[in-house]
Amino acid sequence: MNDKTESNDIIKLDIVSDIVCPWCIVGYKHLEAAIDELGLQDRIEIEWQPFELNPDMPKAGENLRDHVLRKYGAKREDSDKARENISERGAEYGFTFDYFEEMKMVNTRDAHILLDYAHDEGLQHELKQRLFAAFFTEHKDVSDRATLLAEAKTVGLDELAAASALDDAARRLRVESQELQWQQQGISGVPTVIFNRSSALTGAHPQSTYKDVLKELAGL
Repeated sequence: MNDKTESNDIIKLDIVSDIVCPWCIVGYKHLEAAIDELGLQDRIEIEWQPFELNPDMPKAGENLRDHVLRKYGAKREDSDKARENISERGAEYGFTFDYFEEMKMVNTRDAHILLDYAHDEGLQHELKQRLFAAFFTEHKDVSDRATLLAEAKTVGLDELAAASALDDAARRLRVESQELQWQQQGISGVPTVIFNRSSALTGAHPQSTYKDVLKELAGL
């Protein structure tokens, strides 16, 4: 997306989300389609904001089926239906979900720190999309440092600088503070899209809903 901010015509979108949230990528794909349909690509500035669905998730992670059973009470039949539904929604907009039995829910703190660094380098959006695909499509562990650095390199980030960012205590504190800030503003579910820091939609809304909001903001 365009990173220009000098024009009053720019529509700023803050997207609060987590990499391991399937509805976050589904919702984004709906939003992206609305932007494309309206031809607003050059008027949109996107900044991805951090949110952790499971901030206390241990380093080893947790089997995804066990996780949804523990957290939501969803048994295998419910889980299978949810996976099928999400996969169909993703496929409609060109995103592949490839769930597998050994799939784990993982800690995403380091991923958000890396995304903060990527924002400084103008590659946050590219890295966010790469991490969504790594987790949901490619069976990769996005809590693993080596995996994160490899994906950073893939989108054009310097691997050594990215590693340094992950070790930066001040950056880590900043990301944690950003997460807290959004929570204090009342955001408890993701995805949440904030339009020009003045209004917001929470949840993976249909393309038509995002289109209506963007049309009004763009004066179309």
